[in-house]
Amino acid sequence: MKKFLVFLILGCHSLSAQKVMENLIQENFAFAEKQYLYMMTENPTPNKMPQSYANGKFDARDIKWWCSGFYPGILWYIWEQTGNSEIKKEAERALQVILPNQHFTDNHDLGFMVYCSFGNAFRLTGKAEYKEAIFNGSAALASRYRPSIKSIQSWNKNAYFECPVIIDNLMNLEMLIWTSDQGGDQKYKDIAITHANTALKEHFRPDFSSYHVIDYDLATGKPLRKTTWQGAANTSAWSRGQAWALYGYTMLYRMTKNPEYLQQAQGIAGFILDHPNLPEDGIPYWDFDAPYQPKCPRDASAGAIIASALLELGQFSPVKERNKYVEASKKMLISLSSEKYRSKPNENGGFILLHSVGALPLNSEVDVPLIYADYYFLEALKRYKDWYLTSSNKP
Repeated sequence: MKKFLVFLILGCHSLSAQKVMENLIQENFAFAEKQYLYMMTENPTPNKMPQSYANGKFDARDIKWWCSGFYPGILWYIWEQTGNSEIKKEAERALQVILPNQHFTDNHDLGFMVYCSFGNAFRLTGKAEYKEAIFNGSAALASRYRPSIKSIQSWNKNAYFECPVIIDNLMNLEMLIWTSDQGGDQKYKDIAITHANTALKEHFRPDFSSYHVIDYDLATGKPLRKTTWQGAANTSAWSRGQAWALYGYTMLYRMTKNPEYLQQAQGIAGFILDHPNLPEDGIPYWDFDAPYQPKCPRDASAGAIIASALLELGQFSPVKERNKYVEASKKMLISLSSEKYRSKPNENGGFILLHSVGALPLNSEVDVPLIYADYYFLEALKRYKDWYLTSSNKP
């Protein structure tokens, strides 16, 4: 395995760069298949969804945890590439476990919980019950729209925030727009676009970096403060937040063709790729402004999300910019496939990637595998295969 990965990463004179990527993608999906079959034997609580693995213990969470949709979503990605019937059976079982999430209204994470899972399932099977779950999820998410702030409220009012809206929320808008475009109520798309436009106005600094949390006054509709919950400081660029922003506006351009969204995505990409603190291997520190660099933790999840987003952004960009985005993504995927970031077989609880960070200021999930890192890593590999190995978009 070690020699094979070194061969893939370094390439050789007898193989083209494209063939190296083709082999890398094929090998990673074969590895993912074996790892997730192993994970199925490791999870001690099948009615909870895998989240992480640390200190020799498997971490599975209740279905109301915001990450519950990633596990079945990953299984559908693996089944799509491998055709493994055992993987498909487990994906179908996991969907039944998380089915109640279609009516969940306690926070904004319905896109992650429902669309990443049932969305992939419907895309691959066309089953009506999966589409129905997505429609119900959109109705639940839309219930959190607050007209006075022209945004979807992320978390409920608590001891820290009055009406918080976080940058992550952009990721949930795809489900709303998809539902309207598939025959659902037009109001879902209208809400998504309104939210996206408000975020353009309030969430970003002049250099295209993003705040994590905007806390609003519901009565006036005005921001009370612009702050963070998981970043290094209120004014810092929390890496996964920048990844959500890049992915979000790229997706929004795909679904609306609003040129403002494309311009925003390209600006965010420039901030990330040209940042002096981006490491040479392309995998960011947990915050671009984190102290103690280069000794502080990396965030493989941010790297995977950015890699996937850049590949889509390349689809909408002129050749020069497209090649820049694709080459940057390729570097990240090669890095994540190396021994530095990838698990060994039948280790790490079955997770694929090492070295992600959930919330370092809270000392939560620091330098551990995280389920969404695997999800976006596999999504990026699929995108590279579909768009840059088998199309006219080859860089």
